[in-house]
Amino acid sequence: MRNRVFSRSTTLMAGAAVLAVFGFAAIVTTGQANRSARTADGKPNLNGIWQATTTANWDLLAHTTRPAVAQRGVYADVPVLAAPVLALGAVGGVPPGPGVVEGNVIPYKPEAAAKKKDNAEHWLDRDPEVRCYQPGIPRAMYMPYPFQIVQGTNKIQMVFQYANASRAIHMEAVDPPPADNWMGHSVGKWEGNTLVVDVSHFNDRTWFSRSGDFHSDELHLIERFTPITPDALRYEVTVEDKNVFTRPWKMSMVLYRQLDDNATLMEYRCVELVEETFLGHLRRQQLVKHWEGDSIIIDVKRKVPPGEKVYER
Repeated sequence: MRNRVFSRSTTLMAGAAVLAVFGFAAIVTTGQANRSARTADGKPNLNGIWQATTTANWDLLAHTTRPAVAQRGVYADVPVLAAPVLALGAVGGVPPGPGVVEGNVIPYKPEAAAKKKDNAEHWLDRDPEVRCYQPGIPRAMYMPYPFQIVQGTNKIQMVFQYANASRAIHMEAVDPPPADNWMGHSVGKWEGNTLVVDVSHFNDRTWFSRSGDFHSDELHLIERFTPITPDALRYEVTVEDKNVFTRPWKMSMVLYRQLDDNATLMEYRCVELVEETFLGHLRRQQLVKHWEGDSIIIDVKRKVPPGEKVYER
């Protein structure tokens, strides 16, 4: 537990330090629509607030509408919302999407495919996003939250609204971190107008999506950011992990710059939202017990997790 908290704190402090060097406040930005297409050194200008509009965070592959947590309905092939999301109605569903994976296949090894299926069936308990952990790369790039790019000559900083996550892309040789981490170690270079980023040194704690897609600490990524227009980037990422996949595979999507005059990157402080969910069983007197809506009554009964998980957020 201490190692996980230290890793998260270190990431946030490192992000704050880099932002201080750039003289930038994460929640303030102006002039999104008035930026030059290129920086002073002639590179594509990536500065600004960006966001993906895909459903990749729910499922990387093509998918139809379905319950976020499902149980068998009247008919076996028509699942319904399960108890944890029943009161949410339409909000408790997964929106449909065409997928972002080349060939619409993720080449899992047989044993890894079984684990992915099990993860999906226990999504609400296992997904790091539900617990407000650092999202990792590439997932941070396509979560349904904006992120900000601050572009320097020797570093490109990305700050994400979700969980105050951040990453630094080093544009020159830099020693990797002493331990694997949530957001990996990113080293970039320009190939013409394309920013190419090599990302490694991950831990195995992050997922790719809410559908249980996972990786090991052997994850290795090659990202490519290519301008389509001054306000749109083609984002491509090649994924390798010899412990989980039989071959490299690729996903791609478009990232859009926010052009609103009041575009800002505000903090999504999700830790405060999940403490009662995952640590509420530690209270002497249960705080959240009962909820009543117009047609549903929910009574909450706490279950104490086994072993060290009793203290795990």
